[in-house]
Amino acid sequence: MPDDLDLAPGTLLVAPPTLGDPHFRRSVVLLCDHSATEGSFGLSLGRPLEQDLSVSDVVDLGEPAARLHGDDFELALGGPVQPETLHYLHRHPEALPGATEIAEDVWWGGDFEDVKTLLASGAATPRSLRFFVGYAGWGVGQLRAELDQDGWILADADAELIFPESLDAFWRLVMRRMGGEYALLSNFPDDPRMN
Repeated sequence: MPDDLDLAPGTLLVAPPTLGDPHFRRSVVLLCDHSATEGSFGLSLGRPLEQDLSVSDVVDLGEPAARLHGDDFELALGGPVQPETLHYLHRHPEALPGATEIAEDVWWGGDFEDVKTLLASGAATPRSLRFFVGYAGWGVGQLRAELDQDGWILADADAELIFPESLDAFWRLVMRRMGGEYALLSNFPDDPRMN
């Protein structure tokens, strides 16, 4: 069993194929913050919103150039907790000071006014900046208990996975990249009863 030292920012929590919770079924969550005394915070990476919304649709980006570029950035569902909140991962630490490094070349947060400036400049792309509504959260000891019950598979994150070209079959892609038995499990049917 992994210990809390394994639960560091940059860890991917990959749902096993048998996880039935509809919020996390076939999901891949990037752990952004973990504390044995305060709980854990993560963002589900592969869940587009059911509505076709861009960041421009939900936040006032100010100047027209920022609004125009904001239309290129789809929102993903970061998790079931506080769906009214907006979070972002990026590869622009120089443009967004105050961000926290989660993994190599992956940063979380920073001042939103700087995000607007970055969007207006046109320097960001969906492969370097992602937006999420809501997040995945665990109370103290909750994630540890789920891991003890084999509720998650741990993997290391990398920027190419976090900023994919497409979210299609994202869970399967991650499982295949993990190799070995996980690559085999990636073929597990969505509903084994229909096999």
